[in-house]
Amino acid sequence: MSFNRMKDSEEPCNKRVKPVVKSNSLTGVITPTKTPALKRIGQSISRSISFRTEARPLPPPVLRSRPKASSFPRRRNSQCWSDTVESHDLTAKEIKRQEVIYELTQGERQLIEDLSLVKKVYYEPMLKLDIMTESELGQIFGTLDSLIPLHEDLLSRLERLRGSEKTVGEVGNTLLNWFPCLEAYVTYCCNQVGAKALLDQKKHEKRVEHFLRLCQESSFSRKLDLWNFLDLPRSRLVKYPLLLKEIQKCTPPEHPDEDTLPDALELIQSIVAEVNKKTGEAECQFYRRNLIYLEESQRLPEIQLSRFLCCHGELKNNKGQRLHVFLFELALVLTRPSEDREGGQLFHVYRQPLPNASINLEEIPDGEACGGGSFRGAFTGGNDKGKLNTNLPRPPNLRLLPFNLLFLSPLVKNCFRVSSRGRSKAHPYSLQANDSFSKQQWISCLRQAIIQSRDRTAQTSQSPHSPHPDPALYNIADLSLTSDTEMTDPPTG
Repeated sequence: MSFNRMKDSEEPCNKRVKPVVKSNSLTGVITPTKTPALKRIGQSISRSISFRTEARPLPPPVLRSRPKASSFPRRRNSQCWSDTVESHDLTAKEIKRQEVIYELTQGERQLIEDLSLVKKVYYEPMLKLDIMTESELGQIFGTLDSLIPLHEDLLSRLERLRGSEKTVGEVGNTLLNWFPCLEAYVTYCCNQVGAKALLDQKKHEKRVEHFLRLCQESSFSRKLDLWNFLDLPRSRLVKYPLLLKEIQKCTPPEHPDEDTLPDALELIQSIVAEVNKKTGEAECQFYRRNLIYLEESQRLPEIQLSRFLCCHGELKNNKGQRLHVFLFELALVLTRPSEDREGGQLFHVYRQPLPNASINLEEIPDGEACGGGSFRGAFTGGNDKGKLNTNLPRPPNLRLLPFNLLFLSPLVKNCFRVSSRGRSKAHPYSLQANDSFSKQQWISCLRQAIIQSRDRTAQTSQSPHSPHPDPALYNIADLSLTSDTEMTDPPTG
């Protein structure tokens, strides 16, 4: 914005000057403009129904010299359907429907751009520069290249549905015919478990780490790392049912989509369940292969019979040692993580695994002792854990005492205890989660696994040919936990 200065001769000598209040914003300088009613409604609706999770709070901008123009935008332009039309005689419900369909279309376009970027900026340079072998890149990127034509096909179909007035009429039949193509996601998602492990292993190499860091710091990456891009297809897959439900809510009773949308929704939900099931089986097999047994008695048949993981992640025992705990379909396994010579993940089984059907689960209230730890010995006596033993002789110089003997143990939080019924080798295990949310997730998963394992045992005892529970009910993609409460539930799409 520029301001024209008046000449000194034109400036009146008796002019009163009103002091200007300093402000950090431009609200006092720029005159507000009215936003068309249609656009305001569309923007508010788009914000309320948006499922995008890739938007993240950005740090304050840093003043720098202007960089060279990049072919990829640093941030996505957030645009809704009402921004693309001047005016239209539509009801608020129909506007909302058009906004959701537009978001579906834009999501396909953005996914295609991201997958093409991954191929052009990551795969091809790493292959050409010999940063990784073709075999390693094939394992990490999997069948990602084959997914691009699938989404280009859907985008083309959706764009053909858009009329001259930029509205979409019937969309259900198009989605119903296209969704079967998503069965290709079974292969891609099943490969992701091994792909993530190999990528983490290769990051220990300086050339790989340097290349990936440069890419992440570049503007085209939007501060996302390679795995964020590789996980986008899975995130997009689980978003389709949410979008369809929103379209269904905004569809009037006599609309042609009223008959096809329920069938399309049922189809995509069954595909997501199948992908979850197969991915869970692949994940279970991957981690089961990486278990290192210290004793033959640790090889429970329940571990080998388990077909999927309920959850897994980092917990601490009562001594503060970090463990990686696996809750398989039929067994709970505590391990100590390590690496092989090539940097691959291994998990040494710690203590005796517990069959889920025989687990007793106890939630420990915050502040209650977890069953021992590093604050024991002369500082406590008998069963009064965490209390000072006043019968001990007073030391002549407190400064010579170790630090952990000078203070009482702090309150213990987020703990629970598991034990086994009727097994002499399996002692009670007191475990601590990182926060209350993780604790509740573990307790919920354990309770579900215990109930289903006991029901399965009861059914097996009554009928040896009883059906096996459906792994899709466990939704593996939503239950996997790690040290930072990392859920394998959907990121952005």
